[in-house]
Amino acid sequence: MEEQQKTVLVTGGSGFLGGWCVAELLRRGHSVRTTVRDPSREPEVRTRVRDLSREADEGAAGDSRAEADDRLAVVAANLLDDAGWEQAVDGCDHVLHVASPFPLVQPRDPDELIVPAREGTLRVLRAALRAGASRIVVTSSVAAVGGGNEAAGRRLDESDWTDLDDSALTPYARSKTIAERAAWDLVEEMGERERLAVVNPGAILGPVRSAERSPSLEVVQRLLGGMPGTPRIGFNLVDVRDVADLQIRAMSAAEAGGRRLIAVHSFEWMADVAAILRERLGPDAAKVPKRSVPDLLVRAMALFDPSIRSIVGQLGRKQEYSSAEAEKLGWAPRPIEETIVDCARSIAAGTTEDRASD
Repeated sequence: MEEQQKTVLVTGGSGFLGGWCVAELLRRGHSVRTTVRDPSREPEVRTRVRDLSREADEGAAGDSRAEADDRLAVVAANLLDDAGWEQAVDGCDHVLHVASPFPLVQPRDPDELIVPAREGTLRVLRAALRAGASRIVVTSSVAAVGGGNEAAGRRLDESDWTDLDDSALTPYARSKTIAERAAWDLVEEMGERERLAVVNPGAILGPVRSAERSPSLEVVQRLLGGMPGTPRIGFNLVDVRDVADLQIRAMSAAEAGGRRLIAVHSFEWMADVAAILRERLGPDAAKVPKRSVPDLLVRAMALFDPSIRSIVGQLGRKQEYSSAEAEKLGWAPRPIEETIVDCARSIAAGTTEDRASD
């Protein structure tokens, strides 16, 4: 898909998905501005983007890394503060709003996630609309589509929404749903629906090029680390590189305006992910468990481990999603086995580097 060179703001360029969006935009010749809360993180962001660019450039023609570095600007802005956003969006043709809180452990107070997710999304969206950005792509989640939604075997699509009346919803699912609803309400109120597109990815895996971790990567990390066994929990998985590609398609394609786009490759049980790791990694997967963990034991462990507590409601639950709308834009995700293996190898390499530096 040919794209004219544009100036694009990516919020949260220091994060897992945000970093890949920055790297891919630069590889395609765009100029990129990205936000960080702390200006002192600029050298870290630039180093990380260079590392990701090496990965993105493998087997593909692109500008030199020095030229790409010249097309990257890093600016300070906080989702909970108006300061900096007018300057961040000034002159940008498009905005990819990726930044949003996603903690390893769900907070007791849902507002810890809801407020920055909702207020940050509205702050970025208003600033981008005022600045004349032709397309703003907001990163939501399938958590805003299928949370509390018992579909009786039906694949959910973009017409489905998470039920906010469900008391069992996690704070994260609430935050993503409320933030996305607020974004659509704002553009409808302003008569600017076509300037917004939303990408709803599943659990994002893929190559890691920094010490920073995303909660979705915990699945592979825990398996490699030798957890006692695999609980009956599954995930709708997608590759971070494919989500970045869809973000750019949603940014560039006229027909993506005013649409939600689900980004999911396939549903995989944790036991399936473990089997792929053992088959493809051989000795490097020596600690990956072969046995399953009974639901009762998982519930007991959740009493003492907050990170387990947040997934108890998913035990035995399988919910699939349709990415047909994304595929209409030419989106074609890579095989999920490749995603899982690339993720595991990069995590293992990072662990080895960390040990060597101790």
